[in-house]
Amino acid sequence: MSLINGEAGCTIDISDRGFQYGDGLFETIEIDQGRLVFFDRHIRRLKEGCRRLQLPLDDFCNLVAEAENAAKDVVRGVLKIIVTRGTGGRGYRQPDSIKATRVISIYPFPNYPEIYTHNGIAARVCSTRLGLNPALAGIKHLNRLEQILARAEWNDANIQEGLMLDADGNVIEGTMTNLFYVINRQLHTSEILRSGVAGIMREIILELAESNALVLSKRYFSIDELLNADEVFVCNSVIGLWPVTQIDGKHFAVGPVTREISDWFEQYKKEWLQAC
Repeated sequence: MSLINGEAGCTIDISDRGFQYGDGLFETIEIDQGRLVFFDRHIRRLKEGCRRLQLPLDDFCNLVAEAENAAKDVVRGVLKIIVTRGTGGRGYRQPDSIKATRVISIYPFPNYPEIYTHNGIAARVCSTRLGLNPALAGIKHLNRLEQILARAEWNDANIQEGLMLDADGNVIEGTMTNLFYVINRQLHTSEILRSGVAGIMREIILELAESNALVLSKRYFSIDELLNADEVFVCNSVIGLWPVTQIDGKHFAVGPVTREISDWFEQYKKEWLQAC
């Protein structure tokens, strides 16, 4: 099921700047019993992305209503929102009059094995690097070629995620996740100032760490630092939290801090859903 500007459909004008240039944004949201999980956070990030891209979206109220209505009868699934700068002529110059395109689609919830959450996953370090661009760092823009190239680096079903470094060699994130590591019970994650996506789960974990007095560091770090960690985990708003138990042959335990954070998050999500 898809809605394009509020109408059921499956085709986009070929002059749409999302298709022509990747000129837009997206959000991917879990649906649980008809509720859009952490929808307020996703909408806040979408608004920030529109502000950063100077993309006027006058239909935010319609977008919210359409998304909630599309999800209301879905027991379990994923809702994806795409917003583009709409149609325009050839060339990078923005149209004088911008009418954004909004697309809402429903997908089945991915069938990831439960063992990933409990026992962890294996990851590899990708050779594809993230470029440095502070103007785009953090937001979920439609240009995801770096992640596509990185994900194309492996077909091994025993590896569930690839880890991406930036052009300076700092570990930033996974191809579809944010990354954390623990050493001496201190939590570390990368800054998202020059590359990467500021994920919804990352935001929640940072808040939970602070509220539970867990020592936290946001800074750039190398792959060698990561490989010397006691615990590693990745997260996003669809999968939740997955411990990482192997990176290119180096093994890690599913440690106590990872378990604590996972428990804190499950309780936080349960209370959020009950409050809806």
